[in-house]
Amino acid sequence: MTTAREAPASEARKPVLDPVERLSEILFGLIMVLTFTGSFSVATAERADVRELLVGAIGCNVAWGLIDAIMYLMGCLNDRGLLLRTLWSVRSATSREQAYDMIRAEVPAPVAAELQPEQLERIRARIVDMPLRDTRPRLHGDHVRGAVGVFFIVVGSTLPVIVPFIFIHDVGLAMRLSNTIAVLMLAFIGYAYGRASSLPAWRTAAAMVSLGLVLVALTIALGG
Repeated sequence: MTTAREAPASEARKPVLDPVERLSEILFGLIMVLTFTGSFSVATAERADVRELLVGAIGCNVAWGLIDAIMYLMGCLNDRGLLLRTLWSVRSATSREQAYDMIRAEVPAPVAAELQPEQLERIRARIVDMPLRDTRPRLHGDHVRGAVGVFFIVVGSTLPVIVPFIFIHDVGLAMRLSNTIAVLMLAFIGYAYGRASSLPAWRTAAAMVSLGLVLVALTIALGG
C-alpha cells in the first residue's frame, strides 16, 4: 500500500528513488541539454558561442533541477497525504466490510481479488493498532534526500554531453562526439528501463533513442 515516497518513517529504509524514477530524471536532463546542442550551428560557431552554449545548458538544467526537486517534494506531500487519509479512513470505518473495501482499493486489482477475509482482517487490525502520530502529511529526511538526488541527477545528466565542448577546440568534432554520447545515453536509459519494466531491453533501447530524438526535435521546433 506504500511506495518509497509514501513510507512512514517507522518503516524499513527504502531507496528514495526507484530505478525508473532515476532513469526518468536522467532522460529529462538529457532532453533539456540536447535542446541546446541540437540547435547549435557548427558552421558559424566560435569559441564565444561555445561558452554561451555551456552557460545556457548548465544554467537551464540547474533551474529545471531545482524545479523538479520542488515538484518531487510536492509529490511526496501528496502521496503521504493520500496514505494518511486512507489509514485514518480504515481506522474510522463504520464496519469491517467498509474497511475491507478501502484496503482492496489500495492494492492492485489481481491482488485485491485474491485477498481473503482473514487476510483483510489482519491488515485492518494492523492498521488499527498502528501508532499514527501524524495527522497531516510531513516531509522526512528521505524525502529531502530524494529531492537532492533529483537535482543532482538532472544537473549531472548535462555533463557527459557538454564535456566534449570543454576539452575539444574543434567544434565539429566536439559536436559529433557530444551527439554520440547523447545517443549512447538514450540507449542506456532505454535498455535499463526495459530491464526494470520487464520489456525487451534492446527494443526499448532503440525506441528510447528514437523517442528522445523526436522529443528534442519537437522542443527545438517549438522554440524550447
